[in-house]
Amino acid sequence: MCGIVGLFLKDRSLEPKLGEMLTTMLITMTDRGPDSAGIAIYGADADGEGKLTVQSANAEKDFAGLAEDLGKAIGTKVGMERKDSHAILRLAGEKLGAARAALAELRPDVRVMSAGDIIEIYKETGLPKDVAARFEVSKMSGRHGIGHTRMATESAVTTMGAHPFSTGMDQCLVHNGSLSNHNTLRRELIREGLSFATQNDTEVAAAYLSHKLAQGMDLGDALRAGLEDLDGFYTFVVGTKDGFGVVRDPIACKPAVMAETDQYVAFGSEYRALVDLPGIENARVWEPEPATVYFWKH
Repeated sequence: MCGIVGLFLKDRSLEPKLGEMLTTMLITMTDRGPDSAGIAIYGADADGEGKLTVQSANAEKDFAGLAEDLGKAIGTKVGMERKDSHAILRLAGEKLGAARAALAELRPDVRVMSAGDIIEIYKETGLPKDVAARFEVSKMSGRHGIGHTRMATESAVTTMGAHPFSTGMDQCLVHNGSLSNHNTLRRELIREGLSFATQNDTEVAAAYLSHKLAQGMDLGDALRAGLEDLDGFYTFVVGTKDGFGVVRDPIACKPAVMAETDQYVAFGSEYRALVDLPGIENARVWEPEPATVYFWKH
């Protein structure tokens, strides 16, 4: 099962409503994935500043003094904004790698959800409406975003098993379907130096794309390479700093629908996820073709 939603805004006047629109879309997909939910928000770019989104099951303890301790460890100022079990750490962009390494030593139970210039990822177990409310997603603004409601079929219901998965800077991936060769790919990627936090097949797909991008491919070529290397049935929605992409496997048995107007491009696992969007009655609506890469870029 699982439900995916995505929204790419062309009209910048809609940016303050991005979180509100995504929340409505996400909640509509609850019966496709009631065990956990997550959302990636791509907001404004702060020149030279980077962000780590982190999570802790014991936030009161782990977040106490975290910004100060991390700042001392890496020799730069670190700001922190807590949001329930998550926090956004803001620091000089060139220090993000050092911050991740120091964080593992200072707070080994704190887990990194995402890293980059503009991405923030929030995900937890529970109903989508409850997860969205915990992080006040409806109040968030941004240029594009992706959400996912999960029905676990191949791994445990945990925070880390929820989508989106982020394995590269300002990158994330959500997935509806199942990969049959993810264990083989995971071993191959580990030999290439990548590491994994879960046994989820979606994390393997995200890491595969990150690896291809690191080799110099653009996202379109990486997604097309995946059509040869990733065995199974799937719909992927991928977020990057500039936009988002969609691809379905060659059989395309998982449901997907897209809509485009002069104001936005929207994705939903089902059309009902899109019905509350402004101007949807005048949108061009279609089902993404099998084995075809779609991408929209700011």
